[in-house]
Amino acid sequence: MADGDGLGEATAAAASPPAPAPGLSPPLGWRERLRAGLAGTGASLWFVAGLGLLYALRVPLRLCENLAAVTVFLNSLTPKFYVALTGTSSLISGLIFIFEWWYFHKHGTSFIEQVSVSHLRPLMGGTEGSISEPGSPSSSRESETSRQSLSECKVWRNPLNLFRGAEYRRYTWVTGKEPLTYYDMNLSAQDHQTFFTCDTDFLRPSDTVMQKAWRERNPPARIKAAYQALELNNDCATAYVLLAEEEATTIVDAERLFRQALKAGETIYRRSQQCQHQSPQHEAQLRRDTNVLVYIKRRLAMCARKLGRIREAVKIMRDLMKEFPPLTMLNIHENLLESLLELQAYADVQAVLAKYDDISLPKSAAICYTAALLKTRTVSDKFSPETASRRGLSTAEINAVEAIHRAVEFNPHVPKYLLEMKSLILPPEHILKRGDSEAIAYAFFHLQHWKRIEGALNLLQCTWEGTFHHVSVYPKKELPFFIHFTAGLCSSTAMIALLTHQFPEIMGVFAKAVLGFLCLQPAPSVFEENTQDLKSEALGLSSG
Repeated sequence: MADGDGLGEATAAAASPPAPAPGLSPPLGWRERLRAGLAGTGASLWFVAGLGLLYALRVPLRLCENLAAVTVFLNSLTPKFYVALTGTSSLISGLIFIFEWWYFHKHGTSFIEQVSVSHLRPLMGGTEGSISEPGSPSSSRESETSRQSLSECKVWRNPLNLFRGAEYRRYTWVTGKEPLTYYDMNLSAQDHQTFFTCDTDFLRPSDTVMQKAWRERNPPARIKAAYQALELNNDCATAYVLLAEEEATTIVDAERLFRQALKAGETIYRRSQQCQHQSPQHEAQLRRDTNVLVYIKRRLAMCARKLGRIREAVKIMRDLMKEFPPLTMLNIHENLLESLLELQAYADVQAVLAKYDDISLPKSAAICYTAALLKTRTVSDKFSPETASRRGLSTAEINAVEAIHRAVEFNPHVPKYLLEMKSLILPPEHILKRGDSEAIAYAFFHLQHWKRIEGALNLLQCTWEGTFHHVSVYPKKELPFFIHFTAGLCSSTAMIALLTHQFPEIMGVFAKAVLGFLCLQPAPSVFEENTQDLKSEALGLSSG
Protein backbone atom coordinates (compact mmCIF):
# COMPACT_ATOMS: atom_id res chain seq x y z
CA MET A 1 0.00 0.00 0.00
CA ALA A 2 2.85 2.33 0.81
CA ASP A 3 4.53 1.51 -2.48
CA GLY A 4 1.37 2.30 -4.35
CA ASP A 5 1.06 5.65 -2.63
CA GLY A 6 4.66 6.46 -3.40
CA LEU A 7 4.20 5.49 -7.04
CA GLY A 8 1.14 7.73 -7.31
CA GLU A 9 3.03 10.66 -5.83
CA ALA A 10 5.94 10.11 -8.18
CA THR A 11 3.61 9.98 -11.18
CA ALA A 12 1.89 13.20 -10.13
CA ALA A 13 5.23 14.89 -9.64
CA ALA A 14 6.42 13.82 -13.06
CA ALA A 15 3.24 15.04 -14.73
CA SER A 16 3.35 18.44 -13.03
CA PRO A 17 5.47 21.26 -14.51
CA PRO A 18 8.85 21.88 -12.92
CA ALA A 19 8.73 24.13 -9.89
CA PRO A 20 10.78 27.33 -9.89
CA ALA A 21 13.96 27.46 -7.93
CA PRO A 22 13.72 28.61 -4.32
CA GLY A 23 13.72 32.37 -4.02
CA LEU A 24 12.71 32.86 -7.70
CA SER A 25 9.21 33.60 -8.92
CA PRO A 26 7.85 31.67 -11.93
CA PRO A 27 8.34 33.38 -15.34
CA LEU A 28 5.48 35.62 -16.44
CA GLY A 29 3.88 35.68 -19.88
CA TRP A 30 3.62 38.80 -22.02
CA ARG A 31 0.03 39.36 -20.91
CA GLU A 32 0.95 39.26 -17.25
CA ARG A 33 3.90 41.61 -17.85
CA LEU A 34 1.70 44.04 -19.78
CA ARG A 35 -0.96 43.96 -17.08
CA ALA A 36 1.65 44.54 -14.37
CA GLY A 37 3.15 47.47 -16.31
CA LEU A 38 -0.22 49.10 -16.82
CA ALA A 39 -1.08 48.64 -13.16
CA GLY A 40 2.18 50.32 -12.16
CA THR A 41 1.71 53.35 -14.44
CA GLY A 42 -2.04 53.70 -13.92
CA ALA A 43 -1.75 56.20 -11.07
CA SER A 44 0.70 58.39 -12.99
CA LEU A 45 -1.51 58.38 -16.08
CA TRP A 46 -4.55 59.43 -14.05
CA PHE A 47 -2.58 62.28 -12.46
CA VAL A 48 -1.33 63.59 -15.81
CA ALA A 49 -4.81 63.31 -17.31
CA GLY A 50 -6.26 65.30 -14.41
CA LEU A 51 -3.72 68.10 -14.85
CA GLY A 52 -4.41 68.24 -18.58
CA LEU A 53 -8.15 68.42 -17.98
CA LEU A 54 -7.74 71.31 -15.54
CA TYR A 55 -5.55 73.18 -18.02
CA ALA A 56 -8.07 72.67 -20.83
CA LEU A 57 -11.00 73.86 -18.69
CA ARG A 58 -9.21 76.82 -17.08
CA VAL A 59 -11.17 79.35 -19.17
CA PRO A 60 -14.71 77.86 -18.84
CA LEU A 61 -14.22 77.31 -15.12
CA ARG A 62 -12.73 80.81 -14.66
CA LEU A 63 -9.93 79.47 -12.50
CA CYS A 64 -7.96 82.74 -12.56
CA GLU A 65 -10.95 84.80 -11.38
CA ASN A 66 -11.72 82.29 -8.63
CA LEU A 67 -8.09 82.30 -7.51
CA ALA A 68 -8.14 86.11 -7.33
CA ALA A 69 -11.35 86.00 -5.28
CA VAL A 70 -9.74 83.57 -2.84
CA THR A 71 -6.77 85.91 -2.56
CA VAL A 72 -9.03 88.87 -1.75
CA PHE A 73 -10.88 86.76 0.84
CA LEU A 74 -7.66 85.74 2.55
CA ASN A 75 -6.46 89.35 2.57
CA SER A 76 -9.57 90.43 4.47
CA LEU A 77 -9.20 87.91 7.29
CA THR A 78 -8.48 89.18 10.80
CA PRO A 79 -6.44 87.59 13.59
CA LYS A 80 -9.70 86.72 15.33
CA PHE A 81 -10.53 84.43 12.44
CA TYR A 82 -7.21 82.63 12.76
CA VAL A 83 -7.77 82.22 16.49
CA ALA A 84 -11.20 80.72 15.88
CA LEU A 85 -9.91 78.54 13.03
CA THR A 86 -6.97 77.07 14.93
CA GLY A 87 -9.04 76.66 18.10
CA THR A 88 -11.73 74.74 16.24
CA SER A 89 -9.10 72.59 14.52
CA SER A 90 -7.52 71.82 17.88
CA LEU A 91 -10.89 70.84 19.36
CA ILE A 92 -11.77 68.55 16.45
CA SER A 93 -8.35 66.87 16.36
CA GLY A 94 -8.51 66.44 20.14
CA LEU A 95 -11.86 64.67 19.89
CA ILE A 96 -10.47 62.42 17.14
CA PHE A 97 -7.42 61.68 19.31
CA ILE A 98 -9.59 60.72 22.30
CA PHE A 99 -11.75 58.44 20.12
CA GLU A 100 -8.67 56.81 18.54
CA TRP A 101 -7.16 56.20 21.98
CA TRP A 102 -10.37 54.65 23.31
CA TYR A 103 -10.84 52.48 20.21
CA PHE A 104 -7.24 51.25 20.34
CA HIS A 105 -7.46 50.25 24.02
CA LYS A 106 -10.77 48.47 23.45
CA HIS A 107 -10.10 46.72 20.12
CA GLY A 108 -6.29 46.77 19.84
CA THR A 109 -6.21 48.55 16.46
CA SER A 110 -6.59 52.01 14.99
CA PHE A 111 -10.05 52.95 13.73
CA ILE A 112 -8.70 55.15 10.93
CA GLU A 113 -6.25 52.47 9.79
CA GLN A 114 -8.97 49.82 9.89
CA VAL A 115 -11.33 51.95 7.78
CA SER A 116 -8.51 52.77 5.36
CA VAL A 117 -7.49 49.15 4.89
CA SER A 118 -11.03 47.76 4.75
CA HIS A 119 -12.76 50.38 2.58
CA LEU A 120 -10.34 52.82 0.96
CA ARG A 121 -7.58 50.45 -0.16
CA PRO A 122 -9.91 48.25 -2.30
CA LEU A 123 -11.22 51.40 -4.01
CA MET A 124 -7.66 52.51 -4.77
CA GLY A 125 -6.65 49.05 -6.01
CA GLY A 126 -4.01 48.48 -3.36
CA THR A 127 -4.88 44.93 -2.31
CA GLU A 128 -3.45 43.02 -5.24
CA GLY A 129 0.11 44.07 -4.72
CA SER A 130 0.04 43.53 -1.00
CA ILE A 131 -1.22 39.95 -1.06
CA SER A 132 1.29 37.31 -2.08
CA GLU A 133 0.46 34.11 -3.80
CA PRO A 134 0.01 31.07 -1.54
CA GLY A 135 2.98 29.27 -3.06
CA SER A 136 5.29 32.26 -3.39
CA PRO A 137 8.56 32.37 -1.44
CA SER A 138 7.45 35.49 0.44
CA SER A 139 4.32 33.78 1.73
CA SER A 140 6.31 30.71 2.76
CA ARG A 141 8.82 32.88 4.62
CA GLU A 142 6.01 34.75 6.36
CA SER A 143 4.32 31.50 7.39
CA GLU A 144 7.63 30.11 8.69
CA THR A 145 8.22 33.29 10.70
CA SER A 146 4.70 33.17 12.10
CA ARG A 147 5.16 29.53 13.12
CA GLN A 148 8.41 30.35 14.91
CA SER A 149 6.95 33.33 16.76
CA LEU A 150 3.68 31.55 17.61
CA SER A 151 5.20 29.56 20.47
CA GLU A 152 6.66 32.74 22.01
CA CYS A 153 3.45 34.78 21.83
CA LYS A 154 1.13 32.02 22.99
CA VAL A 155 0.10 31.44 26.59
CA TRP A 156 0.94 27.86 27.59
CA ARG A 157 -0.35 25.76 30.46
CA ASN A 158 2.26 25.37 33.17
CA PRO A 159 3.33 21.69 33.05
CA LEU A 160 4.22 21.79 36.77
CA ASN A 161 1.13 23.66 37.95
CA LEU A 162 0.18 23.20 41.59
CA PHE A 163 -3.01 21.67 43.00
CA ARG A 164 -5.67 24.23 43.81
CA GLY A 165 -7.09 22.55 46.88
CA ALA A 166 -3.95 21.03 48.37
CA GLU A 167 -1.42 23.79 47.58
CA TYR A 168 -2.88 27.06 46.33
CA ARG A 169 -5.51 27.08 49.06
CA ARG A 170 -2.81 27.16 51.76
CA TYR A 171 -1.87 30.63 50.58
CA THR A 172 -5.49 31.72 50.92
CA TRP A 173 -5.70 30.28 54.44
CA VAL A 174 -2.58 32.19 55.55
CA THR A 175 -3.03 35.53 53.78
CA GLY A 176 -6.74 35.65 52.95
CA LYS A 177 -5.84 36.51 49.34
CA GLU A 178 -6.40 34.61 46.12
CA PRO A 179 -3.18 33.18 44.63
CA LEU A 180 -4.53 33.03 41.07
CA THR A 181 -5.85 35.82 38.88
CA TYR A 182 -9.25 35.68 37.26
CA TYR A 183 -7.56 35.65 33.84
CA ASP A 184 -5.50 32.60 34.79
CA MET A 185 -8.51 30.69 36.15
CA ASN A 186 -10.54 31.61 33.08
CA LEU A 187 -7.84 30.10 30.85
CA SER A 188 -7.89 26.95 32.99
CA ALA A 189 -11.67 26.73 32.60
CA GLN A 190 -11.24 26.91 28.84
CA ASP A 191 -8.59 24.17 28.99
CA HIS A 192 -10.88 21.94 31.05
CA GLN A 193 -13.73 22.38 28.58
CA THR A 194 -11.36 21.53 25.72
CA PHE A 195 -9.82 18.47 27.40
CA PHE A 196 -12.78 17.01 29.28
CA THR A 197 -15.85 17.69 27.09
CA CYS A 198 -17.03 16.66 23.62
CA ASP A 199 -20.13 16.77 21.44
CA THR A 200 -21.48 13.46 22.77
CA ASP A 201 -21.76 14.57 26.40
CA PHE A 202 -25.54 14.79 26.09
CA LEU A 203 -25.65 10.98 25.75
CA ARG A 204 -24.44 10.57 29.34
CA PRO A 205 -26.21 12.60 32.06
CA SER A 206 -23.13 12.71 34.28
CA ASP A 207 -21.04 14.24 31.48
CA THR A 208 -23.76 16.82 30.88
CA VAL A 209 -23.56 17.86 34.53
CA MET A 210 -19.77 18.02 34.37
CA GLN A 211 -19.93 20.13 31.23
CA LYS A 212 -21.80 22.74 33.26
CA ALA A 213 -19.45 22.26 36.21
CA TRP A 214 -16.36 23.23 34.21
CA ARG A 215 -18.08 26.49 33.27
CA GLU A 216 -18.94 27.42 36.84
CA ARG A 217 -16.98 30.35 38.25
CA ASN A 218 -17.64 29.60 41.92
CA PRO A 219 -15.53 26.69 43.34
CA PRO A 220 -18.25 25.43 45.76
CA ALA A 221 -20.70 25.27 42.84
CA ARG A 222 -18.21 23.21 40.82
CA ILE A 223 -17.66 20.79 43.70
CA LYS A 224 -21.42 20.45 44.23
CA ALA A 225 -21.89 19.68 40.52
CA ALA A 226 -19.17 17.01 40.71
CA TYR A 227 -21.02 15.24 43.52
CA GLN A 228 -24.23 15.43 41.48
CA ALA A 229 -22.42 13.76 38.57
CA LEU A 230 -21.19 10.98 40.87
CA GLU A 231 -24.75 10.40 42.06
CA LEU A 232 -25.79 9.87 38.44
CA ASN A 233 -22.76 7.75 37.57
CA ASN A 234 -20.31 6.46 40.15
CA ASP A 235 -17.70 5.91 37.40
CA CYS A 236 -17.56 9.53 36.21
CA ALA A 237 -13.80 10.08 35.91
CA THR A 238 -13.95 13.85 35.35
CA ALA A 239 -15.94 14.31 38.57
CA TYR A 240 -13.15 12.62 40.55
CA VAL A 241 -10.63 14.84 38.72
CA LEU A 242 -12.44 18.01 39.78
CA LEU A 243 -12.70 16.85 43.40
CA ALA A 244 -9.02 15.89 43.47
CA GLU A 245 -7.99 19.27 42.08
CA GLU A 246 -10.20 21.56 44.13
CA GLU A 247 -11.68 19.79 47.18
CA ALA A 248 -8.77 17.67 48.41
CA THR A 249 -6.80 19.61 51.04
CA THR A 250 -3.72 17.34 51.02
CA ILE A 251 -1.71 15.59 48.32
CA VAL A 252 -2.64 12.23 49.89
CA ASP A 253 -6.35 12.96 49.48
CA ALA A 254 -5.77 14.17 45.93
CA GLU A 255 -3.89 10.98 45.06
CA ARG A 256 -6.69 8.83 46.47
CA LEU A 257 -9.28 10.62 44.32
CA PHE A 258 -7.05 10.43 41.25
CA ARG A 259 -6.72 6.66 41.71
CA GLN A 260 -10.50 6.38 41.70
CA ALA A 261 -10.55 8.56 38.59
CA LEU A 262 -7.92 6.31 36.96
CA LYS A 263 -10.00 3.20 37.57
CA ALA A 264 -13.08 4.80 36.02
CA GLY A 265 -11.11 6.45 33.22
CA GLU A 266 -9.45 3.23 32.07
CA THR A 267 -12.83 1.49 31.86
CA ILE A 268 -14.32 4.28 29.77
CA TYR A 269 -11.19 4.46 27.58
CA ARG A 270 -11.29 0.74 26.72
CA ARG A 271 -14.99 1.05 25.91
CA SER A 272 -14.32 4.02 23.61
CA GLN A 273 -11.51 2.16 21.83
CA GLN A 274 -13.92 -0.58 20.81
CA CYS A 275 -16.42 1.90 19.31
CA GLN A 276 -14.07 4.47 17.79
CA HIS A 277 -14.67 3.43 14.15
CA GLN A 278 -18.46 3.51 14.29
CA SER A 279 -18.90 7.26 13.70
CA PRO A 280 -17.05 10.59 13.92
CA GLN A 281 -18.81 11.21 17.25
CA HIS A 282 -17.23 8.07 18.68
CA GLU A 283 -13.81 9.25 17.47
CA ALA A 284 -14.30 12.57 19.26
CA GLN A 285 -15.36 10.69 22.38
CA LEU A 286 -12.18 8.58 22.21
CA ARG A 287 -10.05 11.72 21.96
CA ARG A 288 -11.78 13.16 25.01
CA ASP A 289 -11.36 9.93 27.00
CA THR A 290 -7.69 9.82 25.98
CA ASN A 291 -7.16 13.35 27.25
CA VAL A 292 -8.84 12.47 30.55
CA LEU A 293 -6.71 9.34 31.00
CA VAL A 294 -3.44 11.14 30.21
CA TYR A 295 -4.32 13.99 32.56
CA ILE A 296 -5.10 11.58 35.41
CA LYS A 297 -1.87 9.61 34.99
CA ARG A 298 0.17 12.78 34.79
CA ARG A 299 -1.31 14.18 37.99
CA LEU A 300 -0.78 10.82 39.70
CA ALA A 301 2.88 11.05 38.72
CA MET A 302 3.04 14.56 40.18
CA CYS A 303 1.42 13.31 43.40
CA ALA A 304 4.05 10.58 43.66
CA ARG A 305 6.80 13.17 43.04
CA LYS A 306 5.48 15.45 45.79
CA LEU A 307 5.14 12.51 48.23
CA GLY A 308 8.77 11.45 47.69
CA ARG A 309 8.14 8.41 45.48
CA ILE A 310 10.23 9.87 42.68
CA ARG A 311 11.14 6.63 40.89
CA GLU A 312 7.47 5.73 40.68
CA ALA A 313 6.76 9.17 39.22
CA VAL A 314 9.53 8.74 36.63
CA LYS A 315 8.13 5.35 35.60
CA ILE A 316 4.61 6.75 35.14
CA MET A 317 5.93 9.62 33.02
CA ARG A 318 8.08 7.37 30.85
CA ASP A 319 5.14 5.01 30.28
CA LEU A 320 2.94 7.97 29.34
CA MET A 321 5.45 9.24 26.80
CA LYS A 322 5.76 5.79 25.24
CA GLU A 323 2.02 5.05 25.20
CA PHE A 324 0.91 8.45 23.89
CA PRO A 325 3.76 9.92 21.80
CA PRO A 326 1.46 12.31 19.84
CA LEU A 327 0.81 14.23 23.08
CA THR A 328 4.33 15.66 23.19
CA MET A 329 2.93 19.19 23.15
CA LEU A 330 1.67 18.62 26.71
CA ASN A 331 5.33 18.98 27.79
CA ILE A 332 5.35 15.87 29.97
CA HIS A 333 9.11 15.73 29.38
CA GLU A 334 9.48 18.83 31.56
CA ASN A 335 7.92 16.94 34.47
CA LEU A 336 10.32 14.08 33.74
CA LEU A 337 13.34 16.42 33.67
CA GLU A 338 12.51 17.85 37.08
CA SER A 339 12.05 14.40 38.63
CA LEU A 340 15.31 13.10 37.14
CA LEU A 341 17.16 16.14 38.47
CA GLU A 342 15.76 15.37 41.93
CA LEU A 343 17.18 11.84 41.57
CA GLN A 344 20.48 13.39 40.38
CA ALA A 345 20.31 11.06 37.39
CA TYR A 346 22.18 13.49 35.15
CA ALA A 347 22.89 10.93 32.43
CA ASP A 348 19.17 10.29 32.05
CA VAL A 349 18.55 14.04 32.01
CA GLN A 350 21.05 14.39 29.17
CA ALA A 351 19.29 11.61 27.26
CA VAL A 352 15.93 13.34 27.62
CA LEU A 353 17.42 16.64 26.48
CA ALA A 354 19.00 15.00 23.45
CA LYS A 355 15.57 13.66 22.48
CA TYR A 356 13.43 16.72 23.14
CA ASP A 357 15.82 19.64 22.59
CA ASP A 358 14.70 19.67 18.96
CA ILE A 359 14.16 22.68 16.72
CA SER A 360 10.75 21.33 15.70
CA LEU A 361 9.52 21.59 19.29
CA PRO A 362 8.89 24.89 21.06
CA LYS A 363 11.76 25.83 23.34
CA SER A 364 11.24 26.44 27.02
CA ALA A 365 13.19 27.75 29.98
CA ALA A 366 13.27 24.24 31.46
CA ILE A 367 15.07 22.83 28.42
CA CYS A 368 17.49 25.73 27.95
CA TYR A 369 18.47 26.16 31.59
CA THR A 370 18.67 22.42 32.28
CA ALA A 371 21.11 22.10 29.37
CA ALA A 372 23.11 24.97 30.88
CA LEU A 373 23.02 23.31 34.31
CA LEU A 374 24.47 20.06 32.94
CA LYS A 375 27.31 21.93 31.20
CA THR A 376 27.92 23.98 34.35
CA ARG A 377 28.05 20.90 36.59
CA THR A 378 31.29 19.69 35.00
CA VAL A 379 33.27 22.88 35.75
CA SER A 380 31.45 24.83 38.46
CA ASP A 381 33.18 23.26 41.49
CA LYS A 382 36.63 24.43 40.31
CA PHE A 383 35.63 27.68 38.61
CA SER A 384 37.15 30.92 39.89
CA PRO A 385 36.77 34.30 38.18
CA GLU A 386 40.32 35.35 39.17
CA THR A 387 41.86 32.17 37.81
CA ALA A 388 39.80 32.33 34.63
CA SER A 389 40.83 35.94 33.97
CA ARG A 390 44.50 35.05 34.51
CA ARG A 391 44.79 31.84 32.46
CA GLY A 392 41.71 32.07 30.26
CA LEU A 393 38.75 29.74 29.96
CA SER A 394 39.12 26.06 29.22
CA THR A 395 37.07 24.31 26.54
CA ALA A 396 34.61 22.92 29.09
CA GLU A 397 34.22 26.34 30.71
CA ILE A 398 33.62 27.96 27.33
CA ASN A 399 30.91 25.39 26.61
CA ALA A 400 29.28 26.08 29.98
CA VAL A 401 29.38 29.85 29.47
CA GLU A 402 27.93 29.52 25.97
CA ALA A 403 25.12 27.31 27.31
CA ILE A 404 24.31 29.93 29.96
CA HIS A 405 24.32 32.64 27.30
CA ARG A 406 21.90 30.65 25.13
CA ALA A 407 19.59 30.17 28.10
CA VAL A 408 19.70 33.85 29.05
CA GLU A 409 19.08 34.77 25.42
CA PHE A 410 15.90 32.69 25.50
CA ASN A 411 14.58 33.98 28.84
CA PRO A 412 16.54 36.77 30.57
CA HIS A 413 14.24 36.86 33.61
CA VAL A 414 15.34 33.52 35.09
CA PRO A 415 18.79 34.44 36.54
CA LYS A 416 17.37 37.09 38.87
CA TYR A 417 15.08 34.49 40.43
CA LEU A 418 17.77 31.79 40.61
CA LEU A 419 20.20 34.25 42.22
CA GLU A 420 17.39 35.39 44.56
CA MET A 421 17.67 38.98 43.39
CA LYS A 422 13.88 38.96 43.01
CA SER A 423 11.38 37.37 45.38
CA LEU A 424 9.65 34.17 44.31
CA ILE A 425 5.87 33.84 44.37
CA LEU A 426 3.58 30.91 43.67
CA PRO A 427 3.76 29.99 39.98
CA PRO A 428 0.64 30.60 37.88
CA GLU A 429 -1.32 27.91 36.06
CA HIS A 430 -0.38 29.46 32.70
CA ILE A 431 2.90 30.93 31.52
CA LEU A 432 4.15 33.00 28.63
CA LYS A 433 7.23 31.64 26.90
CA ARG A 434 10.27 33.89 27.40
CA GLY A 435 8.30 35.92 29.93
CA ASP A 436 8.49 36.64 33.62
CA SER A 437 5.76 34.10 34.39
CA GLU A 438 7.84 31.28 32.85
CA ALA A 439 10.86 32.43 34.86
CA ILE A 440 8.87 32.26 38.09
CA ALA A 441 7.55 28.78 37.27
CA TYR A 442 11.02 27.48 36.39
CA ALA A 443 12.82 28.95 39.40
CA PHE A 444 10.09 27.82 41.81
CA PHE A 445 10.78 24.14 41.01
CA HIS A 446 14.43 24.17 39.83
CA LEU A 447 16.18 26.53 42.25
CA GLN A 448 16.97 23.59 44.57
CA HIS A 449 18.69 21.73 41.71
CA TRP A 450 20.99 24.70 41.03
CA LYS A 451 21.81 25.02 44.74
CA ARG A 452 22.63 21.31 44.96
CA ILE A 453 25.48 21.65 42.44
CA GLU A 454 28.42 23.41 44.06
CA GLY A 455 29.46 26.59 42.26
CA ALA A 456 26.65 26.51 39.68
CA LEU A 457 25.03 29.71 40.91
CA ASN A 458 28.46 31.34 41.22
CA LEU A 459 29.22 30.63 37.55
CA LEU A 460 25.76 31.86 36.57
CA GLN A 461 26.28 35.08 38.52
CA CYS A 462 29.62 35.74 36.80
CA THR A 463 28.39 35.20 33.25
CA TRP A 464 24.68 35.95 32.85
CA GLU A 465 24.81 39.76 32.67
CA GLY A 466 26.78 39.75 29.43
CA THR A 467 23.81 38.35 27.52
CA PHE A 468 20.99 40.00 29.47
CA HIS A 469 18.38 41.75 27.35
CA HIS A 470 14.93 43.08 28.05
CA VAL A 471 12.08 40.94 26.76
CA SER A 472 8.57 42.20 27.45
CA VAL A 473 6.60 40.17 29.96
CA TYR A 474 3.61 40.34 27.64
CA PRO A 475 3.62 41.19 23.92
CA LYS A 476 3.17 44.94 23.72
CA LYS A 477 1.51 46.71 20.82
CA GLU A 478 2.96 49.94 19.51
CA LEU A 479 0.64 52.91 19.31
CA PRO A 480 -0.77 53.37 15.80
CA PHE A 481 0.45 56.21 13.62
CA PHE A 482 -2.85 58.10 13.70
CA ILE A 483 -2.78 58.37 17.50
CA HIS A 484 0.59 60.13 17.28
CA PHE A 485 -0.64 62.19 14.32
CA THR A 486 -3.86 63.40 15.96
CA ALA A 487 -2.05 64.13 19.23
CA GLY A 488 0.53 66.23 17.39
CA LEU A 489 -2.13 67.98 15.32
CA CYS A 490 -4.18 68.82 18.41
CA SER A 491 -1.14 70.16 20.28
CA SER A 492 0.19 72.22 17.36
CA THR A 493 -3.15 73.84 16.49
CA ALA A 494 -3.82 74.65 20.13
CA MET A 495 -0.39 76.27 20.39
CA ILE A 496 -0.99 78.31 17.21
CA ALA A 497 -4.37 79.49 18.54
CA LEU A 498 -2.79 80.55 21.84
CA LEU A 499 0.08 82.38 20.13
CA THR A 500 -2.28 84.15 17.71
CA HIS A 501 -4.41 85.33 20.63
CA GLN A 502 -1.45 86.52 22.70
CA PHE A 503 0.81 87.89 19.93
CA PRO A 504 -1.37 88.95 16.99
CA GLU A 505 1.32 91.13 15.33
CA ILE A 506 3.97 88.42 15.24
CA MET A 507 1.50 85.79 14.08
CA GLY A 508 0.24 88.24 11.44
CA VAL A 509 3.74 88.52 10.02
CA PHE A 510 4.01 84.73 10.13
CA ALA A 511 0.68 84.31 8.31
CA LYS A 512 1.77 86.81 5.62
CA ALA A 513 4.98 84.85 5.14
CA VAL A 514 3.08 81.58 4.77
CA LEU A 515 0.62 83.10 2.30
CA GLY A 516 3.48 84.63 0.37
CA PHE A 517 5.14 81.25 0.18
CA LEU A 518 1.91 79.86 -1.25
CA CYS A 519 1.92 82.58 -3.94
CA LEU A 520 -1.11 84.23 -2.34
CA GLN A 521 0.57 87.44 -1.14
CA PRO A 522 -1.98 89.41 0.93
CA ALA A 523 -2.35 93.16 0.84
CA PRO A 524 -0.36 94.34 3.84
CA SER A 525 -2.54 97.33 4.54
CA VAL A 526 -5.71 95.35 5.25
CA PHE A 527 -4.03 92.85 7.58
CA GLU A 528 -2.08 95.50 9.42
CA GLU A 529 -5.22 97.61 9.91
CA ASN A 530 -7.08 94.62 11.35
CA THR A 531 -4.15 93.80 13.61
CA GLN A 532 -3.90 97.42 14.74
CA ASP A 533 -7.65 97.50 15.50
CA LEU A 534 -7.37 94.34 17.58
CA LYS A 535 -4.40 95.79 19.47
CA SER A 536 -6.21 99.09 20.17
CA GLU A 537 -9.25 97.20 21.44
CA ALA A 538 -7.06 95.20 23.78
CA LEU A 539 -5.37 98.38 25.07
CA GLY A 540 -8.75 100.03 25.60
CA LEU A 541 -9.98 97.10 27.62
CA SER A 542 -6.86 97.06 29.76
CA SER A 543 -7.01 100.83 30.44
CA GLY A 544 -10.72 100.60 31.26
